[in-house]
Amino acid sequence: MRGLSSRSLFAVLLLAPAAAADDWPQWMGPNRDAVWKETGIVEKFPEGGPKKLWSVPIGGGFAGPAVAGGKVYVFDRKLTEGGAKPASDFDSKTKLPGTERILCLDAKTGKELWKHEYDCPYQVSYASGPRCTPTVADGKVYALGTMGDLHCLDADKGTVVWKKDFKADYKSKTPVWGFSGHPLVYQNLLIVPVGGEKALLAAFDKDTGKEVWTAGPGGLPGYSPAAVVEVNGAPQVVHFRPKAVAGFDPKSGKELWSVPLTPVAQDDMSIMTPRQSGDTLFAAARGGIAVALKLGEGAPSEVWKGDGKTTGVYPINMTPFIDGDTIYGVDGAGMLRAVDLKTGKRLWYSFEPVLDKELEEDFRGGGSGTAFLVKNGDRFFIFNEMGSLVIAKLTPEGYQQVDKAKLIEQTAATFGRKYVWSHPAFAEKCVFVRNDKEIACFSLAKE
Repeated sequence: MRGLSSRSLFAVLLLAPAAAADDWPQWMGPNRDAVWKETGIVEKFPEGGPKKLWSVPIGGGFAGPAVAGGKVYVFDRKLTEGGAKPASDFDSKTKLPGTERILCLDAKTGKELWKHEYDCPYQVSYASGPRCTPTVADGKVYALGTMGDLHCLDADKGTVVWKKDFKADYKSKTPVWGFSGHPLVYQNLLIVPVGGEKALLAAFDKDTGKEVWTAGPGGLPGYSPAAVVEVNGAPQVVHFRPKAVAGFDPKSGKELWSVPLTPVAQDDMSIMTPRQSGDTLFAAARGGIAVALKLGEGAPSEVWKGDGKTTGVYPINMTPFIDGDTIYGVDGAGMLRAVDLKTGKRLWYSFEPVLDKELEEDFRGGGSGTAFLVKNGDRFFIFNEMGSLVIAKLTPEGYQQVDKAKLIEQTAATFGRKYVWSHPAFAEKCVFVRNDKEIACFSLAKE
């Protein structure tokens, strides 16, 4: 892969959130590039699928697990006894009593090591539980809850080091779908979308919680996590806010540039994190909104803009993978698409890796279709909304499925279908997956 992950000097700058090579200490892995570097991994699954090593009951949530230092960190929610989710996932008016919990489990056995739990009534759409994968760095765990509660915990003990309440501290309004910007550790900073009257992003001292800078105009923060990219050899923080993609100085928070990009859907649905390959940055959203930007001195220049019909890919719940000059992403209609990064030209599509069956391109029953792509060597591991794990080869020429196994049941349902929308963790030659009822560990080690 060209770009960010291939630049050894820049990789050093991102070592703060990364742990050992076989850890998965945050959303999308050690370097947030969805690359899994472990070797000794199966070429195909054994008969009957990967061996389940353990599973333990947990509460609801979309937050994927993090794995670091032999421990699994998973974020869930427990309803108050006798409580029930609203009949409609789109009900953001009903107040639901309950608690959010950060659980620490032994990675080998699933045994609970500690738990931090706090009262957290929900009043959002899709009220299953937290959205953000915990971020583990330098002996601390950072967890951002659905209603804007940010906790920094001791990774070994679960004790609170510091915490924030975005509603109280920044007068933030909880987005309709909840706070979803996975916390980013960069050097000594924790960078999180906060929303509020004056800022969209905030950077805190990761050890003390002291505010270092705020950036961006006030308003709703959207749902996209911040990212760090390299521009002319120097790092920049980029963020896809509801009406623009923007770049910031990571030390001061000063806005360096912004390019208008407004999702044509309700609720400020800027969701994916911008992805970089070489000098090109890509961002897209529901409603046929996509742009590829050439990074350089000053404001980026537009390479191409999507038309929503014949060019581009428009993901909803996932962040695409860029491999060289090819974007692989799940389009809003539910198919995996390959798109040329330099032109926006669509190369091919397949529903198989997302919905476990092939369908015609005009199929509309897979709205908000979701699968998460992780590269290992020359192939991809794809965890899809059906609870299946797929091994596949992806090239500009086409999709080649190597193997597939069902790992976990779909426990959520909307749009007339069941699904799992939670990014897995790949660590210790295993995959860790969760739904609204359990978290499970499966071996992917070559025998």
